[in-house]
Amino acid sequence: MKSLTAATPEAGSTLKRNRFWIKAFQQRYLYMMSLPFVVWIFVFSYVPIWGWLTAFQNYKPKDSILDQEWVGFDNFIELFQDERFYLVLRNTLAMSTMGLLVGFTVPVIFALLLNEMKGQFFKRSVQTISYLPHFVSWVVVAGLVYKMLSTDGGAVNQLLMWLNIIDQPIQFMAKGNLFWGIVTASDLWKEVGWNSIIFLAAMAGIDPELYEASTVDGAGRFRKMWHITLPGIRTTFMVLFILSIGHLISIGFEKQFLLGNPLVSDYSEVSDLYALKYGIQMSRYSYGTAIGIVNSIVSILLVFIANGIYKRVTKETVI
Repeated sequence: MKSLTAATPEAGSTLKRNRFWIKAFQQRYLYMMSLPFVVWIFVFSYVPIWGWLTAFQNYKPKDSILDQEWVGFDNFIELFQDERFYLVLRNTLAMSTMGLLVGFTVPVIFALLLNEMKGQFFKRSVQTISYLPHFVSWVVVAGLVYKMLSTDGGAVNQLLMWLNIIDQPIQFMAKGNLFWGIVTASDLWKEVGWNSIIFLAAMAGIDPELYEASTVDGAGRFRKMWHITLPGIRTTFMVLFILSIGHLISIGFEKQFLLGNPLVSDYSEVSDLYALKYGIQMSRYSYGTAIGIVNSIVSILLVFIANGIYKRVTKETVI
């Protein structure tokens, strides 16, 4: 009896392994299709982590990575003692938070309005027009923004003066306290149509019978949007929102680099631009790597914190 009881767990684990291999064989084509992407992620996302060793060295390109001078946490200590780093961190968090809030709220509202349109031709035309700015280079967008906000015939200043809101043109691009709003508005114009695509796709997957039943119950359009459409895309919204929180620190530098200038540098410099300036341009590769490590650790922590809050509130989890 004892030997039979002892053998039972082994038999159960063997059965589970057999089921796994049977299922893997049945889905072998899916595994083969996903293999190139797994290899791509491994090569370009995990192998480069080996380079993090340079953050603990005084790295010089002429020697191999194992022949460098080891300095321990000196680069991190220098980073956290640099007052410029905290200024850059403030700019990064401010612009990324503004972009996150506006960049999720407006596309959802835009997708809701598009979803309620009845005329297919007009709906598709609006969709196509709203997608186009996504494919425009930030170099071109920056030129348009400078032209629109120019004091020499810029459309924004002309409109404000025509409405008697201002008496003389405002130098928008020379005022640091306006820079965050300019970047947020520019990014919104460029990406609002593109970001609404996934929400429209999620809305298309909602069961039409729910809308039919609500019509029978006398619900209007706004009731349907509030009680059916928004709950139907909640999971999609939260997944994208939580993953975007992980990119609060790593927001890139293209927008800030192209729209910024020396007059607003205290408001335009972000963490990636800081790493580029003090790491690559000054040949301080170890210091730049330390900045990247700090950004990655903070991003991971933000994702887990956001997911933990979501799990505590809704009893569900995203990751």
